[in-house]
Amino acid sequence: MNHILPLLLRPLLGLALAVGLATGLGVSQGAFAGETGDAAADAAPGPKPVLVGLDAEFGHRTSTSAQAVQQGLEIAIAEINQAGGVLGGRPLELVIRDNRSLPARGVDNLRELAAIPDLVAVFGGKFSPVYMESLPTAHQLGILLMDPWGAADGITEHDYRPSYSFRLSLKDSWAAPVMLRHALERQQARKLGVFLPNTAWGRSNQAAISRAAAANGQTLVGEKWYNWGDKSFIDDYQELRTAGAQAIFLVANEAEGSTLVREVADLPPAERLPIISHWGVTGGKFAELAGPSLDKLDFAVVQTYSFVGRDDPAARRVLTALRERYGIIGAEAVKSPVGVAHAYDLMHLLAQAIDWAGSTDRAAVRTALENLGPYDGLVRHYDRPFTPERHDALSPAEVFIARVTADDRILPIPSMEWASVPVQASAPAPASASVAAPGPASAPSPSPSSSLTPAPAPAPAPAE
Repeated sequence: MNHILPLLLRPLLGLALAVGLATGLGVSQGAFAGETGDAAADAAPGPKPVLVGLDAEFGHRTSTSAQAVQQGLEIAIAEINQAGGVLGGRPLELVIRDNRSLPARGVDNLRELAAIPDLVAVFGGKFSPVYMESLPTAHQLGILLMDPWGAADGITEHDYRPSYSFRLSLKDSWAAPVMLRHALERQQARKLGVFLPNTAWGRSNQAAISRAAAANGQTLVGEKWYNWGDKSFIDDYQELRTAGAQAIFLVANEAEGSTLVREVADLPPAERLPIISHWGVTGGKFAELAGPSLDKLDFAVVQTYSFVGRDDPAARRVLTALRERYGIIGAEAVKSPVGVAHAYDLMHLLAQAIDWAGSTDRAAVRTALENLGPYDGLVRHYDRPFTPERHDALSPAEVFIARVTADDRILPIPSMEWASVPVQASAPAPASASVAAPGPASAPSPSPSSSLTPAPAPAPAPAE
């Protein structure tokens, strides 16, 4: 599906903004360029839009992550456009592609998007291997690769200079210490069994888990590598349990994660080990696939943001937009909340960088991103979102553990101070060969958005 989402040049949008309805688009994913109708064709031409790409796993049948990222981007874009757009009045416009979670398709889509004039950057979805496979092409073409979800450390920790990849998301090296600490303090689990996908994401987690377990004095009794589409995990699970595992560290997406949950729930209660999961399961219809089995287990998942319990102005504003634009009512009803929140903040930061660059020149926007000043976002306050040495906007302080319920709620577990969890050092963050642009880090941004308070060889199948 190749489609461009018009953001401003629809006759009803001005009326919606004027009466204070949803702050933006109301444009579905199925709206294609050229399908705006006679009224749009008759409208007076406006300023030339600045384009932003989104290439994500819309064709993955159980995905909710791509849709969440789209929602966060659309809400942010509508706010920015309502405030006057970028570059003195040019609206932002979203161009969407579907990589179906396939890395090869993601690379093809990136090449296609990079060839579009005035398209500044491409956002991705959940799947880390798509980002990893796209890195050479992104740096060859000089196109900004914006990551609001993928957690593999190598997405930002690589040897490309200057780096064109920017992430506002979790890293595997931050997730593993928090997950293992949860197993130790909540389940007194010093011996763990691990399930890992046969992908770049799995290998990234293997390294992070090994470092964190050694630092915590925990033992990994076994690693079980699996391929996407595997239909049963119970034999491997029982081998890990027999080997002495007191808890399971699961790296999975919704399909394989739900299979393991159903199989373990069918065992006698004494054989059901606690499961601490990476967040890939929350990027799809995990609760629907797992069903009532989920409430029979002690199942926890790592997260970086929740709308639940948040009453700050940015959270209220985004929840209002989710209700008015998408019919999502209440914090607990938001699907894949980290995708919404991360994409929202990352889009606002990109808009600031475009204004600082003063053009759609990608190299100039890249340099501006490295030198942005403070921003009050939805997820956190950013003193300096990125630097030439650090292309990750979040930190270990945002990482916490939540539980997933059979009625599809992701509820933070409040009683532990996750920010106090020690995080092991990982590979150096990317350095830049560019010269720092003067000004952004020492002065407030003029962007309209700134005023808001806002192992084994891999299997061929895709993975997060």
